[in-house]
Amino acid sequence: KTGVTISFQADPQIFPEINYSWEKILGYLRQQSYLTKGVSIKVYDWRQSGKERAYGFLFDGGLVSYIKFLNRGKEVKNEMPFYVEKIMENSIVEIAMQYTDSYKEHVFSFANNIFTPEGGMHEAGFRAALTRVVNSYAKKNNLLKEKDGSFAAEDLQEGLTAVISVKLQNPQFEGQTKAKLGNGEMRGVVSSVVSEALNDYLEAHPNNAKAIIGKVMLTAKARLAARAA
Repeated sequence: KTGVTISFQADPQIFPEINYSWEKILGYLRQQSYLTKGVSIKVYDWRQSGKERAYGFLFDGGLVSYIKFLNRGKEVKNEMPFYVEKIMENSIVEIAMQYTDSYKEHVFSFANNIFTPEGGMHEAGFRAALTRVVNSYAKKNNLLKEKDGSFAAEDLQEGLTAVISVKLQNPQFEGQTKAKLGNGEMRGVVSSVVSEALNDYLEAHPNNAKAIIGKVMLTAKARLAARAA
């Protein structure tokens, strides 16, 4: 009475594979639920009589819950994940970040809930602000000596888990698959939001800040040792 029902059936002449994967559908809807906190999503599978399946998602924690899900079973460095949500220049910027003892980086970026595996301007803005703020904080608090130079952008990648979500008007994607966000203004918007919020986070949580910088320091030393070798 108060909503809309949309039904569709894939055309087998266009789609060679129309046997839908339950796991893929669950993975996609779980992701969408994290990106839209507080919204309940339910999915039912009635394809096989007598074997009906149902699943539901609701995450009030939003991206922080997503970060904790991605880092389950890992040793985290900053116990309290960094999180910011802010409206700026008619865009919504929401970001969560946490470091682990892993050697790999796990960064997922989205524009209007569309996954952008090749990143784009929103991800570039995040990375630039992360490098700048961590270097500034480390030098200001004598955690990084002047003679040691500065952390390189690559030093902040190891062990990083981050989810970057922006919602904007008139998104411009590069390529037909929408894999990369091309709106140039989003670099500055995201960089500004992250710079202010991350600086506040590091100042307010010195133990978490030291844990992050300790991880980055180890990566930087390994990079310099490899270069020397």
